[in-house]
Amino acid sequence: MDPLVRFRDAHSKGLIPDDVYDLTLKRFPITVAGIDRIEKASGIQYPVAYVEPSLVLSSSGSNSYEYGILFARTIPVMFEEKFQVVIQISAPLIAYGLKGTIHAILAHEFLHFLELLRKISKMELLSDEISGNLFENVYSDETRLFEPRVVFKDRTLLTHITKKFPAGFRDYKLEDKVIKFWSDRNLPKSNISLDANNVKLSAESLSKIKLDPMFLTKIKHLEEKSSKIHKKRLY
Repeated sequence: MDPLVRFRDAHSKGLIPDDVYDLTLKRFPITVAGIDRIEKASGIQYPVAYVEPSLVLSSSGSNSYEYGILFARTIPVMFEEKFQVVIQISAPLIAYGLKGTIHAILAHEFLHFLELLRKISKMELLSDEISGNLFENVYSDETRLFEPRVVFKDRTLLTHITKKFPAGFRDYKLEDKVIKFWSDRNLPKSNISLDANNVKLSAESLSKIKLDPMFLTKIKHLEEKSSKIHKKRLY
């Protein structure tokens, strides 16, 4: 899969101007380097990723004035009865994000990927819930993820994650750039509700998913080590 196929298509249709197109292509190697870095630091292959040619906005249904920018998403899909996890990376992040920010977000989504496969292995997805409130969802997000220092053996990467995700991602400088150079220019936007930012798979679909036993063993090991760290924090 060409990760830039949707982005190139949007440019060919005139939805993405030449300057933004050229800037994103020029900076795309930062994303590739980030994925390589995460694989090396974790010893686990990164899932399929692609560049979304739009600014993805998420709002709470209860308050239309409350919204957040989703710079990346972890999306589970079933295609022709085959399960696949896809990481959606927004073009504005690649075009205007600092290297450390891009790598931190890629690593954060990788943690989501691990959490998703952990739930699938234990048949937990059917009971998964997502809050309709942005603040509550940030809190829930942080309490579910694997402990980064257990997963990644890269001190600089861990520093980026710690700085960018102390309690949910927020980078005001990046957001200002994206609003100025993307949103205010009326470039493509996608709007989703937090309630829609999840996927529920049937029991039948889950039963058909086959995961590598060695991978599951590693997931279990990471989960146990993360659990020990979480318990130390509580006590």
